[in-house]
Amino acid sequence: MPASTRRTFLKTSAALALGTAFPAGGYASDHNPAPARSEGGATGNAPLYRISLAQWSLHRALFDGDLDNLDFARTAREEFDIGAIEYVNQFFMDRATDAQYLQTMKTRAEDAGVQSLLIMCDGEGALGHPDAAERTTAVENHHKWVEAAATLGCHAVRVNARTMEAGSPTEQQKRAADGLRRLTAFAAERDINVLVENHGGLSSDGEWLAGVMNEVDRKHCGTLPDFGNWQIREGESYDPYEGVRDLMPHAKAISAKTHAFDDQGRATGLDYTKLMRVVLDAGYRGHVGIEYEGDDLSERAGIRATKQLLVDVRSRLEREYARSTEE
Repeated sequence: MPASTRRTFLKTSAALALGTAFPAGGYASDHNPAPARSEGGATGNAPLYRISLAQWSLHRALFDGDLDNLDFARTAREEFDIGAIEYVNQFFMDRATDAQYLQTMKTRAEDAGVQSLLIMCDGEGALGHPDAAERTTAVENHHKWVEAAATLGCHAVRVNARTMEAGSPTEQQKRAADGLRRLTAFAAERDINVLVENHGGLSSDGEWLAGVMNEVDRKHCGTLPDFGNWQIREGESYDPYEGVRDLMPHAKAISAKTHAFDDQGRATGLDYTKLMRVVLDAGYRGHVGIEYEGDDLSERAGIRATKQLLVDVRSRLEREYARSTEE
């Protein structure tokens, strides 16, 4: 990074370590409370980033009935000492408009001392569908999840920029932007952000998705960079470090995807220290969500390994930046 940019970043990091400043970029949601020193809820100096748990990390337990959606918040706190969570709509698909059920979810989270961050939404149609009527239906299908997010106290919904791969990349970009812009208008009235993840197809092309964000050009529309979802099509993948860098100017959440670990606890296939430098250099100070998808470890062991990795990387970078400010 340029020397001037690095100097500005280091000054910001030093202020954050003293708990005296927040980044001007505003990437951490306004809904988020002041960060604590540990994910267990202890108070102290602000960390470089906070750790949350994506519900998909426990998808096997949830699909198999070994874990109930209503117990997810308590599980995050009691088993992993994590105080912020990201829901997946598939695990309460038929309850989006059930006010009593949503209130129970909210109460369970509050009782566990857990913050509800967002709902990851799938299965509601293509927001960039080539057919205008289908696109409108997809936008309207997402309305209930925006309202559910507001009820739960979340700051965002995560959606997909699906376009059915019809038309040129530029045409698909404009259609995706149209659907997202209309959904964002609805969400903004409820102070909910609409976040787009790199989730396969053209959306895993960082430059293309950044272009969609520029086309939408709305404060409440942003990105959720996923460290592991960069396959555009079979045999073609986008560089993960460039992809995260492309999406960070618009990021309001981060998904830390892992599959396997080496004998030193590092994620195989990805340099997490390098990735988190990209995230931090962009001024982001929000949550980084654990999303374990591997087979080598059990879901719970994979979550613990991913959390330890994020804690280790955070400690390493805090030491690195502290040394740099002293020089």
